Amino acid sequence: MKLILSILANALALWVASAVLDGISFGGEGTSLVLTVLGVAALFGVLNAVVKPILQVLSLPLVVISLGLFLFVINALMLSLTSWFAGVIGLEFHVDAFFWDAVLGSLIISAVGVVTDLVLPDGKGR
Repeated sequence: MKLILSILANALALWVASAVLDGISFGGEGTSLVLTVLGVAALFGVLNAVVKPILQVLSLPLVVISLGLFLFVINALMLSLTSWFAGVIGLEFHVDAFFWDAVLGSLIISAVGVVTDLVLPDGKGR
């Protein structure tokens, strides 16, 4: 159940970013669009679980020097990597420009993620 909620939270965050920014887009209509968003959300979650920790360890000096602001660049890299990988596996998801679209998209996705973490149960029984 936690995995499904995580994918739905990622899907919501990615959809909000695509709704706010013109440079982030999904292809398809109706049911196809919903499946594309869910597929990209699952891909985004897998890449964040596998690649992001490696990038964070490798860039630790930059994260420390920038007082954590470099983490937004890492999040933007993850969004761009998701866009590239989605194209490879045939999902219609595209991020146009790295700086404006990916960085602003990562900020939006982080903000929506914070809100969904506050709203959704975390399974700790609070």
